[in-house]
Amino acid sequence: QVQLVESGGGSVQAGGSLRLSCAASGYSYCMGWFRQAPGKEREGVARISSTGSTNYADSVKGRFTISQDNAKNTVYLQMNILKPEDTAMYYCAARVAYGWCSLSSWDFNYWGQGTQVTVSS
Repeated sequence: QVQLVESGGGSVQAGGSLRLSCAASGYSYCMGWFRQAPGKEREGVARISSTGSTNYADSVKGRFTISQDNAKNTVYLQMNILKPEDTAMYYCAARVAYGWCSLSSWDFNYWGQGTQVTVSS
């Protein structure tokens, strides 16, 4: 069982930046960030494996950066040049077992409670 605690959400104007953090209670093979806006499906934003390989959604490439501190079991999402369409609840997710890890929510088996990100124009 892995518990995930997100922090760092908030409100910002378009063009601004935020950094999300997710602290895990134990080791995860892969961790990711997902988001869900009202009336829309949850979508994968970025993921990082324990080896450091990363993957991003096309909509955030060049603006968002996922990173991790393995010693702290913590993953970060640096979000720059934020746009109103980035407004959503952001969720941290973890996969404990070794295996394929993509931006699909099916690849993850533990989820945080979410942190709200609101970008105003």
